[in-house]
Amino acid sequence: MDAGNAMNQPIAIFARDGLDRAMSELRPKLHRYCARMAGSVIDGEDIVQEVLVKAIEAFSLVAPIANAEGWLFRIAHNTALDFLRRRARQEALVSEEALDMTADPVSTTEERMSVTTSLRTFMRLPTGQRSTVILRDVLGYSLDEIGSLLDSSLPAVKAALHRGRARLRDIAGEPDDRPLPVLAEAERSRLSDYVSRFNARDFDGLRDLLADDVQLELVSRFRRQGRGEVQNYFGRYHERSDWQLRPGLVEGRPAVIVRDPTTRATLHFVLLAWAGDRVVDIRDFRYARYALEGAELFVVE
Repeated sequence: MDAGNAMNQPIAIFARDGLDRAMSELRPKLHRYCARMAGSVIDGEDIVQEVLVKAIEAFSLVAPIANAEGWLFRIAHNTALDFLRRRARQEALVSEEALDMTADPVSTTEERMSVTTSLRTFMRLPTGQRSTVILRDVLGYSLDEIGSLLDSSLPAVKAALHRGRARLRDIAGEPDDRPLPVLAEAERSRLSDYVSRFNARDFDGLRDLLADDVQLELVSRFRRQGRGEVQNYFGRYHERSDWQLRPGLVEGRPAVIVRDPTTRATLHFVLLAWAGDRVVDIRDFRYARYALEGAELFVVE
């Protein structure tokens, strides 16, 4: 991939529809950057959504924009840094709480922070080195472009890149001794029941599992809330037969892994959350398959 050439051909935006096209085209690339900055494909998507909201809000104040890609990546970089600061503050507050308040020796926070080795490796770099290495070695931007995006001098970019690459080489061969994520028995039972009904095309049974205030996000498409609006979601799967579901975990979170029934290749994933025996949140990545890159997925058989 030659992102540098792409940036040398600016996307001129003179109307809101041009901004929408640019955001749609760049969304997978923005996610690659944000996921590596955050160490999580799920958090990366949250950051991307925040970036797009900020871009829409700021557009009327800065239009016309000569280089949409550079402008969006500057917003993405600053938004990712803001996210990391918020997370650091939250983790500091958690660390101050009494340890005996933790009921499970493997905490939910730790499970949710579990990410693939590649993303975790990036998280071990200081943010300046991390962003520089991602922009250069993952997204292919030139050193000059990185300097412009990060508002940094060329010598500083070169130094950060050199140090980041050296650090990655040092830690690349270190063993990954993290314990495998696990599901509590009750959570495993709920997830297996959901998947069994789905594979049996028992969509009426699935609708019965929905909480009255259930929320649905079809990532990059739309959001719905309430059983009356969300129950139609299953019709999209009823119309097709190119899927098979397996219970699993994505970055330690309960999820449905959607596979091609013929090749068994993973197509996308759906995050689920319950309150008691009712489904209260569905986050379907069917139209955001870019989130599979770097995601840590486990099938729970």
